[in-house]
Amino acid sequence: MPIEEVSIAAFTQIHNDTTVLIDVRESDEYESGHVPGAVNIPLSEFTNRIKEVPKKLVYFICRSGGRSMQACELCVDFGLTDVKNIAGGTIGWISVGNEVVLGGSPG
Repeated sequence: MPIEEVSIAAFTQIHNDTTVLIDVRESDEYESGHVPGAVNIPLSEFTNRIKEVPKKLVYFICRSGGRSMQACELCVDFGLTDVKNIAGGTIGWISVGNEVVLGGSPG
């Protein structure tokens, strides 16, 4: 099953308080700046924490798009198919001037 990718521009238009966004970067990366509302489940812990992924549309982000694509693929393997990868990742989000949150909470 092909995983749908969403551009930074498209995600910026749809991102709001109800969007489920999971950042799969390691905790130190997440704390150094993440998209507002993003919840951190590092890819290194992902298989053990897969039950934390809601059974509805979930967007995944990482630094540039590679690890988040791996998380999407793992979700599909576990039967969670309503997943989308954010192409360009947090680097892309920051490069267009979007807000970031520092620290360990979703913000």
